[in-house]
Amino acid sequence: MTDDFTFAIVLGAAIVDAVNPCAIGVILFLSSVLLKVSSDRRQLLRLGSIYIATVYVVYMFSGLGLIWFQHILISKGYAEIIGITVGGFVIALGCIELKEFFWSGKGISLEISPKHREKIVALTQRISVLGIITLGGFVALVELPCTGGPYLAITAILAKSFDLLAFIYLLIYNAIFVAPLITILLLIYFGSSTLRMKQWREKQRKWMNFAAGLLMISLGGLLILFYVLDWYL
Repeated sequence: MTDDFTFAIVLGAAIVDAVNPCAIGVILFLSSVLLKVSSDRRQLLRLGSIYIATVYVVYMFSGLGLIWFQHILISKGYAEIIGITVGGFVIALGCIELKEFFWSGKGISLEISPKHREKIVALTQRISVLGIITLGGFVALVELPCTGGPYLAITAILAKSFDLLAFIYLLIYNAIFVAPLITILLLIYFGSSTLRMKQWREKQRKWMNFAAGLLMISLGGLLILFYVLDWYL
């Protein structure tokens, strides 16, 4: 697979994954809580930035860990197993996302569980730097089922040649992933309504699920071709 084609895949996956209802919902919720606690928008900007930075760092290290682990398995001759297992799993996640487009709220879902939602609500009450860092780390981990399908596929692709370029691609992917969170935080800081943004999110949610589902199914199929058939462009 050429570097240009790999970069195009990373870029496309990051853009679709970035417009994710889970991640967007949490930053909107956090912002509304911060505004209720304090009218100081500078504090909102500071704590919101710390939250986003924490999410970025946790996702970055998670990605590096996934690439490292898969690269070790590939070097031991398990490339086909990686392709079939990860590819099949990502396709299954994509089908669940597509299900949400047609039958929202019915059956299995990739949304954050009610138990974890309660924990997030509890953590948002700790309006401090340490509390926000804890919240960012916790959210980044529990929303992985919701946001991790494209990320898992990308790390599997990058694991085949774990080098500096793969590291740079991972940096770019995560920068794109948090870009909408930064945009939302700035919009709220300059006076935009969190309620309107929540309404927009709910209105567009099914299309976000649809795009994510198609992306994951495509990435899963690509992984199987990439590893099992040793497919190159």
